[in-house]
Amino acid sequence: MYFVTSKRAGYALFSMTPSERAAIGVTDDQKRVHVLERVGAEWRVYKDWPVEEHSHTELMTRLALLEEPPTAAELVRLATGG
Repeated sequence: MYFVTSKRAGYALFSMTPSERAAIGVTDDQKRVHVLERVGAEWRVYKDWPVEEHSHTELMTRLALLEEPPTAAELVRLATGG
């Protein structure tokens, strides 16, 4: 799966899935990693970790060779090896 990087207030890095159903972001202070899900016209944090637990790069690397999952929950499961 590929990601589309975009600007988003509050995030140093914000990368969306091709369908824009989910995204992975690093907060501006670079201390938290979020998986977000699109709900209507807005983004909501689905999962939140300190960068010491999971990094943006780690999650995206695990997803690189996979097809885009249909939900943020499935994205988290695949990205964390759960």
